[in-house]
Amino acid sequence: MRSQIWTAPLLVASLLLGSVDGMRQGGMLSEAVRQELGKRAAAPASISMQTVGTRAAPHRFYNNGTKEYFVESLPEMDFDLGELYSGVIPIDANNASRGLFFVFQPRVGAPVDEITIWLNGGPGCSSLEGFLQENGKFQWAWGQFSPTINQYSWVNLTNVLWVEYPVGVGFSIGDSRATSEEGIAEEFNDFFLNFQTIFGISNFKIYVTGESYAGRYVPYIASGMLDRNDSTHFNLSGALTYNPTIGEFSWVQTQAVIYPLLQQNTNVLGYNKSFMATLASLDKSCGYADYRETYFKFPPTKVQPPKYFNSSSDAACDIWHTAYYAAYATNPCFNPYLISLQCPLQGDPLGFPSDLIYSYPGVPVYFNRTDVKEAMHAPVDREWSLCNGNPFLGREGGPQNLGDLSADPIQRVLPRVIEATQRVLVSNADLDFETPTTGTQLAIQNMTWGGKLGFQTEPSKPITITEPDLQYEAVFSSSGFDDVDDPQGTMGVQHFERGLMWAQ
Repeated sequence: MRSQIWTAPLLVASLLLGSVDGMRQGGMLSEAVRQELGKRAAAPASISMQTVGTRAAPHRFYNNGTKEYFVESLPEMDFDLGELYSGVIPIDANNASRGLFFVFQPRVGAPVDEITIWLNGGPGCSSLEGFLQENGKFQWAWGQFSPTINQYSWVNLTNVLWVEYPVGVGFSIGDSRATSEEGIAEEFNDFFLNFQTIFGISNFKIYVTGESYAGRYVPYIASGMLDRNDSTHFNLSGALTYNPTIGEFSWVQTQAVIYPLLQQNTNVLGYNKSFMATLASLDKSCGYADYRETYFKFPPTKVQPPKYFNSSSDAACDIWHTAYYAAYATNPCFNPYLISLQCPLQGDPLGFPSDLIYSYPGVPVYFNRTDVKEAMHAPVDREWSLCNGNPFLGREGGPQNLGDLSADPIQRVLPRVIEATQRVLVSNADLDFETPTTGTQLAIQNMTWGGKLGFQTEPSKPITITEPDLQYEAVFSSSGFDDVDDPQGTMGVQHFERGLMWAQ
């Protein structure tokens, strides 16, 4: 869910943020991919620093404490950056050895007293992906020659804070101590308090958002904010997660729901009839079809039983990996985060356009360039890659088999955040192989909040975008297509019950 539906999320995000009435995407990264990314050597930087013009607007958050984080210019950004800050802030104000790297961009336009926090997932992937390729002011997408202004940036609505989280990810520094969501959430909120102190922020509304494995980060951080009982610095006002790992992931959110996604997209994936017949047989014999028939209901009739996929004893029922590897046979450029993409494989300025690791020859990974590190006040001696190794110490422990010992968010923290704020959005893209939409819905249907189990009514209200696509407006105009300004139309489905909004 990278660029395929970012117009719709801007709308639903605006609902979350209260501005309107009313893409590491998908699942968890394989350890092999993490290790390869960690070993990746940067190509030598050959592109010189470009400067930007003087900013016309006053700097709302610029002061003696923040000036060391102020970003004057960025390589390849030959336009006004606006007010922008980045660097490392310690978790403990009295100990600079452990800290989280952040990028902070205030709202473009009239100021608002709120902050929206954005986290990417993995675990172990950098939120600088969100900053550069998803919801930041600039966008440098796969195959794109240079960065451009993102017309759908969240900074058009709110102040945005991107954080590389937890310690060990990206430019964040220090020894990793992660064993549970509770522990790293406590560290995040200590960092966030220090951030507010430095930037002179108080009494702001706080929104916590993210995607993928951040489906675990977001509810635990938000619940930790509620624990602090401090409305001056932790006025939690809502939360949002895209394609999130909120329930039991290995069985319910992947294996049990992958076959319907394959059925719906056989024309894209290119599987032959005999292979699909084999998958259909496994879907039934392994109990996945019966599970969906029994539990994927609105309203749900019963609580789902505990499930867990054992990669050794359940190997014969591993539909997900069987289909995953077969997809590369029909499409060597297969992208599990956006299955509609076909060859050629596009270069990525962050070096990771899919589960394949690729940049155009001779082009360095952007955030690993020395001039970029210096401009962003990042540790120059630290090797940056989009996804590092798993930051959790327990490795194979916990419900996700990744060393994260905390319970799935649907069991306690996510219902708590929904009930406390009455403004939580869970969204899923329909072309995500890693985290199929049905799996996220199944997780919601096994969650009790507001005194009831799951959604009582099946989502059906359309998300309709009445504005034309703005991202390529200048291209259309320069090509003589000024009259092509039709609305984008129906982009998905939305639903709201008891403080929880769903969008797909």
